[in-house]
Amino acid sequence: MRALSASFFAALLIGAAIAAEPPQPKLPPPFETKSVVKHPKVIGWPEGKTPAAPPGFTVTLYADGFDSPRWLYFLPNGDLLVAEARTLPKPDAKPKEKEGMEKSKTVTGGSANRVTLLRDADKDGKPEVRELFLTDLNQPLGMALIGDALYVANTDGVVRFPYKPDDTKITVKGVPVLHLPLGGYNNHWTRNLLANADGTKLYVSVGSASNVGEKGMKEEALRANILEINPDGTGLRVFAAGLRNPVGMAWEPTSKALWTAVNERDELGDELVPDYITSVKDGAFYGWPYSYAGKIEDPRRKGERPDLVAKATAPDVPVGAHTASLGLCFYTGEAFPEKYRGGAFVGQRGSWNRSKFAGYRVAFVPFSNGKPTAGPEDFLTGFIANNDEVYGRPVCVCVAPDGALLVSDDASNRIWRVAPVKK
Repeated sequence: MRALSASFFAALLIGAAIAAEPPQPKLPPPFETKSVVKHPKVIGWPEGKTPAAPPGFTVTLYADGFDSPRWLYFLPNGDLLVAEARTLPKPDAKPKEKEGMEKSKTVTGGSANRVTLLRDADKDGKPEVRELFLTDLNQPLGMALIGDALYVANTDGVVRFPYKPDDTKITVKGVPVLHLPLGGYNNHWTRNLLANADGTKLYVSVGSASNVGEKGMKEEALRANILEINPDGTGLRVFAAGLRNPVGMAWEPTSKALWTAVNERDELGDELVPDYITSVKDGAFYGWPYSYAGKIEDPRRKGERPDLVAKATAPDVPVGAHTASLGLCFYTGEAFPEKYRGGAFVGQRGSWNRSKFAGYRVAFVPFSNGKPTAGPEDFLTGFIANNDEVYGRPVCVCVAPDGALLVSDDASNRIWRVAPVKK
């Protein structure tokens, strides 16, 4: 009887664990709907209007007047670094005045290519110091500090700069430690960086050169991967492959596993293919360009690499098709309610290959014991104005030293601060 009871309770526990996993969406067949190009018109935020957070939170403007604030990184002393860079227009595209700008007078013909430093010395949630920290970069995005060395990921490689605590400006020329293939499909110029806990390894994300390998796989050398290097640039290897455009990277705080946010492929219809966040296993292959959602073969690459399709790893959490999920962080603060602690925030910049807008929000994925327990839910919304216009586009998400969540809005050139309402 005891054995039967133990088996019974074991079955219950197994069933509960299965039930707690995020639901996998039922995917339609390819081309069930037409591929649609629908770019948003960015109109900027009206006076006094902000994104909307759940009850119990307040959203305020942290800083504005940037030139496409794409990425955020906190230094140990609490200073915030803001990488300002943008997608370059095609050679035949005419520059036009940026929509939603307030202070910057530049146009879309170029990229600011700089890092700005913000310092909130009195810790009131509003920076008093603002300095140009680094200039003359090449479409920078990721930043990582290891000891007294600050690494910046340009679109064409990783560069190392000397850093001293409380520096507000770096004027010396950086030392290249890793060359990378520059540019990429659409917004795939971004290169992110993440250091491991003891500072012995750097992880570099590199997006694909194409939508689905249509330029030939020779063009994809070192792309659609997360790479691993030593801090001096040696020891280069592919840590994980088949990740079409991995951007956000973070360490899950309980399991210490590497997680990433990935943009999936276009032109298969409104609901294909879902972007995702996933744990990243050393040596794993995640399908691109031959398959998606694990082993579902892409019809445009049918029969080419059955060996790779057979070994493809399915991602952990789908977060919606064409959402442009870029930012990723785990909530490691203590200011937010218990529900959010240890969970993942995902910055979804928003769709262009869909008949109705998708994304344009910060999503939240709950975690327990290092594992996701449900699919994504709304956290920060209100970016969509109507069927054709948006106020802004959220990108990077990061936890501030005081436990607030900061969100970069590169289209309206702002950084938003989300914090619990003070009681």
